[in-house]
Amino acid sequence: MRIVSWNVNGIRAVEKRGLVQWIRQESPDILCLQETKARSDQLAPELIHPQDGQGRPYASFWASAKKPGYSGVAIYSKREPLGVESLGVEVFDTEGRVLVADFEDFVLICAYFPNSQEGGARLDYKLAFCKAIRERCDALVSQDRRLVLCGDYNIAHTPLDLARPKGNEGSPGYLPEERAWMDSFTQAGYVDTFRHFHPGESGHYSWWSYRSAARERNVGWRIDYHCVDPRFLPQLRFAGIRSDVTGSDHCPVVLELDL
Repeated sequence: MRIVSWNVNGIRAVEKRGLVQWIRQESPDILCLQETKARSDQLAPELIHPQDGQGRPYASFWASAKKPGYSGVAIYSKREPLGVESLGVEVFDTEGRVLVADFEDFVLICAYFPNSQEGGARLDYKLAFCKAIRERCDALVSQDRRLVLCGDYNIAHTPLDLARPKGNEGSPGYLPEERAWMDSFTQAGYVDTFRHFHPGESGHYSWWSYRSAARERNVGWRIDYHCVDPRFLPQLRFAGIRSDVTGSDHCPVVLELDL
C-alpha cells in the first residue's frame, strides 16, 4: 500500500497546475492533502472523485475550516474506509485540521498541524493541538490498533531537518517547545518513517520558501511526515520525499507498507 501526503497550499491553485492528472499518473492507494483552503462544494466533480491509473474513481473525505480559504484537509482513497471522523475537539475541528479514517487493519490520521507563527503567537494553540493528537494516537495504540499519522507537522525536528538550523532557532516550526514535543513523541515509540530509512542524512526537505529561489538552492525544511506506531515496523517498505513534484511550496512525501 502506498500512502502519499501533500500540503498543496490551496487545492484549487494546484488543480490548475495539473493535480488531477498527477493523481491519475501516480495512482496512490491513499492520498492525504493538507491546506486545501476550500470546501468540497466549491470544487469540480473531477476533483471530488479523481480517477486512478485504471480509470476508477477515488472516494474522498473532507474537513474544512469555518474561515473561508483557510486550512482544511482531505483524504482520497481507492479503498472505502469503515468510517471517517474529525478529531472531536471543536477548537481544532473548526479549522478543519484532522481526518481520522478507520481502514479496519489500521487507522490513518491526516493532520495539518498549526503554525506557531512569528514570536510564538499561536504556540499555545499549537502545543494544545500536539497534545490532542498524541492523546488520540495513544488511545488507538491502547486499543491494539496500528496507526499512521501523516501530514504537515509544521515542525523541523532536528538540525538535520532544515538547511539553516542555527539561523532559525527562534523561528516558528523550530522552536524548542515544538522540537521537545517531537522528542517526546518519538521517544514514546512512534516512528518517523523517513528517518527510519535515512538515519543521519541531511539535505532532504519537503518545504521551501517562495522567496530567494529557496527551492532551486534546496534551502528548505523537512516538516511533512509519516509516523507510525512501532508495531508497524515490520510492514515498512519505503519512505521518501518527492522533491521533483512541483505545484506547491511543499512536495509530496510517500510511505509504502506491506499490507
